[in-house]
Amino acid sequence: MTNYNSSNLRGAVGDCPICCLPLSLEPEKCTMMVCCSKILCNGCVHGCRIANFNNMQERRERIAPSCPFCRTLTPKTKEEQDKQMKKRLEANDPVALRSQASEQYNKRERDCSGAFEYWTKAAGLGDAVAHYKLSLMYHHGEGVEKDTRKEIHHAEEAAIGGHPGTRHHPGREEWNKGNTERAVRHWIIAATLGYDLSITSLIDAFKGGFVSKEELASTLRSHRVAVDATKSPQREAAEKNARNRM
Repeated sequence: MTNYNSSNLRGAVGDCPICCLPLSLEPEKCTMMVCCSKILCNGCVHGCRIANFNNMQERRERIAPSCPFCRTLTPKTKEEQDKQMKKRLEANDPVALRSQASEQYNKRERDCSGAFEYWTKAAGLGDAVAHYKLSLMYHHGEGVEKDTRKEIHHAEEAAIGGHPGTRHHPGREEWNKGNTERAVRHWIIAATLGYDLSITSLIDAFKGGFVSKEELASTLRSHRVAVDATKSPQREAAEKNARNRM
């Protein structure tokens, strides 16, 4: 379905535009700014809040919180937030379109047709995550009729964009078909991106004798490098703060 070239690694996730470190594959460790649709690491968002607080202490005056990237004032109400989102959607911002699709999909009463519409628009603008979501919809026949040809098309586009899920899940399908070598090659590429599920699959394959000890060790090292690249003291401080607030 896809080639095994591991170029454009992490292309679907990218780097935080503030600290320029790779963003985590875990979405809860990132924040999309509704004003400009930039995806920032929680470390930079937390750092900005601390800086604003310190400035208030020094100046003895309240400073309105703003976006760390574009400096637009943070919306105070849901109405203001929706207004900013509407502006990004009207600008055909692929990240905003993708976010809106996820919101439609994750509602209590799931709106598959609405999610499909927004993911399709985002994919048309080259968004790899949107292509991946569409491939899953065509695979499961969720909101659309099952269509293997369209599933493969969107999966390939997502893979070209660097989405690790398009390496892991085809690997599972190849494994179920008995194509263990192809499955392992998919999982190694996804694991190199820092994709945890592929590490689990490779360990299971190793136990079955389908992965050598050297291959597993090398992939584990690459996975660790990818994960460590997303860490920083500021991001760790943000995680600690989040845990303390729970």
